[in-house]
Amino acid sequence: MKCVICKTGQTHPGTTTVTLQRANTVVVIRDVPAEICENCGEHYLSEPTAKRVYADADETARRHVEVEIQRYAA
Repeated sequence: MKCVICKTGQTHPGTTTVTLQRANTVVVIRDVPAEICENCGEHYLSEPTAKRVYADADETARRHVEVEIQRYAA
Protein backbone atom coordinates (compact mmCIF):
# COMPACT_ATOMS: atom_id res chain seq x y z
CA MET A 1 0.00 0.00 0.00
CA LYS A 2 1.15 3.57 -0.57
CA CYS A 3 1.99 5.51 2.59
CA VAL A 4 -0.61 8.17 3.42
CA ILE A 5 1.92 10.24 5.36
CA CYS A 6 4.80 10.72 2.89
CA LYS A 7 2.73 9.78 -0.18
CA THR A 8 5.78 8.26 -1.91
CA GLY A 9 6.80 5.12 -0.01
CA GLN A 10 5.32 1.65 -0.21
CA THR A 11 4.65 -0.39 2.92
CA HIS A 12 6.08 -3.82 3.65
CA PRO A 13 5.45 -6.30 6.48
CA GLY A 14 7.65 -5.84 9.52
CA THR A 15 7.54 -5.11 13.23
CA THR A 16 7.51 -1.88 15.18
CA THR A 17 7.44 -0.51 18.71
CA VAL A 18 4.19 1.13 19.82
CA THR A 19 4.16 3.58 22.73
CA LEU A 20 0.81 4.52 24.28
CA GLN A 21 -0.17 6.71 27.21
CA ARG A 22 -3.26 6.07 29.31
CA ALA A 23 -3.75 8.62 32.14
CA ASN A 24 -0.51 8.32 34.18
CA THR A 25 0.57 5.06 32.52
CA VAL A 26 3.03 4.69 29.65
CA VAL A 27 3.04 1.34 27.85
CA VAL A 28 5.71 0.36 25.34
CA ILE A 29 4.92 -2.71 23.25
CA ARG A 30 7.79 -4.10 21.18
CA ASP A 31 7.78 -6.36 18.11
CA VAL A 32 4.25 -5.44 17.03
CA PRO A 33 3.47 -6.76 13.52
CA ALA A 34 2.75 -3.88 11.14
CA GLU A 35 3.07 -2.57 7.63
CA ILE A 36 6.09 -0.22 7.60
CA CYS A 37 6.73 2.52 5.03
CA GLU A 38 10.06 2.01 3.30
CA ASN A 39 10.50 5.78 2.91
CA CYS A 40 9.42 7.48 6.16
CA GLY A 41 9.05 4.55 8.58
CA GLU A 42 5.39 5.23 9.41
CA HIS A 43 3.69 2.08 10.68
CA TYR A 44 0.18 0.81 10.07
CA LEU A 45 -1.45 -1.78 12.32
CA SER A 46 -4.20 -4.14 11.23
CA GLU A 47 -7.50 -3.71 13.05
CA PRO A 48 -7.14 -6.90 15.16
CA THR A 49 -3.58 -5.96 16.13
CA ALA A 50 -4.58 -2.39 17.03
CA LYS A 51 -7.48 -3.64 19.17
CA ARG A 52 -5.17 -5.97 21.05
CA VAL A 53 -2.50 -3.31 21.59
CA TYR A 54 -5.11 -0.82 22.89
CA ALA A 55 -6.65 -3.47 25.16
CA ASP A 56 -3.22 -4.30 26.60
CA ALA A 57 -2.59 -0.61 27.30
CA ASP A 58 -5.99 -0.21 28.96
CA GLU A 59 -5.40 -3.27 31.15
CA THR A 60 -1.98 -1.97 32.20
CA ALA A 61 -3.53 1.40 33.15
CA ARG A 62 -6.22 -0.37 35.22
CA ARG A 63 -3.40 -1.97 37.24
CA HIS A 64 -2.03 1.55 37.99
CA VAL A 65 1.38 0.73 36.54
CA GLU A 66 3.41 3.85 35.79
CA VAL A 67 5.64 2.43 33.01
CA GLU A 68 5.53 -1.03 31.44
CA ILE A 69 7.44 -2.55 28.53
CA GLN A 70 5.86 -5.55 26.84
CA ARG A 71 6.73 -7.78 23.93
CA TYR A 72 3.87 -8.52 21.53
CA ALA A 73 3.20 -12.25 21.46
CA ALA A 74 0.91 -13.82 18.87
